[in-house]
Amino acid sequence: MPWKRRSLSAQEDNGLRILVAQMPLTTTAEELEQLLHPYGIVDRVQSVIERETGRSRGFGFVAMPNTTEAHAAIAGPHGTVLGGRTRTVNEERPWEERRPRW
Repeated sequence: MPWKRRSLSAQEDNGLRILVAQMPLTTTAEELEQLLHPYGIVDRVQSVIERETGRSRGFGFVAMPNTTEAHAAIAGPHGTVLGGRTRTVNEERPWEERRPRW
């Protein structure tokens, strides 16, 4: 189910959705949650799985309800090495910003 982003009012904090990439292919959704849980409340975890093999594709998404905690979760594990792969942790960008303009 795709997540939709709402515009924020000055007093509302809807949190942030984080992309965690370059994870070992054995990474589970539970391990992804454990990675970011020390930085704050983890609302939702989605590990991306290959349809044919059922294995992890090495990345996933984590939703955190508090933006301040989410920014700490991005800064903490970003650039660390696990299983020979350097993790990339970023705020998810809307799909339109990622698609090439032909």
